Amino acid sequence: MGDILSQSEIDDILRQLTEGGADQSVDEVKTPDKKVRVFDFSRPSKFAKDQLKTINIIHENYSRLATNFLTAHLRTLVQVDVIAVDSLPFGDFSNSLTNPDVMAIIDFSPLTGSIIFEMSPTIAFCCIDRILGGKGSAIKELREFTEIESALLERTITHLLNIYRAPWENVIDINPRLDKTETNPQFAQVISPNEMIALITFNIKVSEAEGMMNICIPYMVVEPIMSKLTTKFWYSLVEKAPISNAREMLEEKMNSIAAPVRGVLGKSRITVAELLSLSTGDVLPLDRGVRDEVDVYVGELRKFKARPGVIRKKAALKVTSVIMKEDD
Repeated sequence: MGDILSQSEIDDILRQLTEGGADQSVDEVKTPDKKVRVFDFSRPSKFAKDQLKTINIIHENYSRLATNFLTAHLRTLVQVDVIAVDSLPFGDFSNSLTNPDVMAIIDFSPLTGSIIFEMSPTIAFCCIDRILGGKGSAIKELREFTEIESALLERTITHLLNIYRAPWENVIDINPRLDKTETNPQFAQVISPNEMIALITFNIKVSEAEGMMNICIPYMVVEPIMSKLTTKFWYSLVEKAPISNAREMLEEKMNSIAAPVRGVLGKSRITVAELLSLSTGDVLPLDRGVRDEVDVYVGELRKFKARPGVIRKKAALKVTSVIMKEDD
């Protein structure tokens, strides 16, 4: 059956007949081309653009938390940035990995299934070098990780998982747990190669080294919460959260931080020879009297003046004044 002509095309045919163009057949009338959208059935796009955008927002927040943690943990400047969020088959991701590599299998409770944290060996060895007191120089030749190095990496990944909860709070309360680590990508086939994943790629700069870290999230793991992975749902939650609640939450967390407190009764200077000759029963004279106030330190900050005493058979300090500045 031929194509149905529009009213404008019928008018053109009648006009041509009137003007003497009757020899032109109806089939020769050109119809506008139809737009065809290419669809690859071997790579179905299960993640919508809006869902990938929400995943990007979550991991932008995570990159800032990871930057702060790694800078403090490695005692050097670290920069973590999200450079791409893509949807692709798991086989494409696993085939692009090298051997050895660092692949952490993460139990993504309460959701069913596992996700993967993958870190390039360059960054992994750099982090190990910094933890052990080195300069964090880039490794020249790849090699297998020792048992000590693997243990240090697992501890670092565990800390990264602890701060991974916060960016997901607006969507779901997760409890990620490190299941195991693999250095050979062939042993980290947690899902079928044809299963679609969301791949979040980070660029990490540590001292002189620079490399990639990937988070692989299978679609089947986050399928139960896909309705929440939309920017509309995300921003509606952000708008409903009052600033006062955030302030109260911050104050509550600050009040629960534990700080070491110590009182210094006095100081004494002796030689190394005198120190080596000390024995039970020897007496060291201090630079303060019995009735003098002692300094009380909170952490390394001299904060209070106090008098020593005893309460219920336990040593105690009674605060007599507050030192406003450490140099006072």
